[in-house]
Amino acid sequence: MKTIQTLAELASYVGQEVATSPWIEITQERVNQFAQATGDHQWIHVDVERAAAGPFGGPIAHGFLTLSLIPRFFESSFNIVESGMGVNYGLNKVRFLDPVPVGSRLRARLKLLKCEPIDRNGVQMTWEVAVEREGSSKLACVAESISRRYP
Repeated sequence: MKTIQTLAELASYVGQEVATSPWIEITQERVNQFAQATGDHQWIHVDVERAAAGPFGGPIAHGFLTLSLIPRFFESSFNIVESGMGVNYGLNKVRFLDPVPVGSRLRARLKLLKCEPIDRNGVQMTWEVAVEREGSSKLACVAESISRRYP
């Protein structure tokens, strides 16, 4: 895990890959829990037998499940010591580039694209989040995520 001391220090990382998250396993239980939470029970995600005969040879994670891991990728990749609070502000771009079969492991490479001062002595950061699937040469997802941090 990378440690950054202050919000002001973040500006020096613009244009750079700041951190890479640890791997997260995508289990069928996680997929089922996501389906329960969102109401998205499409068979390709939750019906293991039917999905085995489907186009991907087994169940795949919801694209939005992959996307919902972004906060966890950030939390497990770096710490800003002199920051008391962070909030998600939104997304500019999201693309789901490759299916994520159940049993896959994902991690994210986090590149800081912008870091701008905002009110209350905070910063607004725009990040490129490139989600990799272990063993695949294709990215599972690429998203431009915007977050805010405050002292």
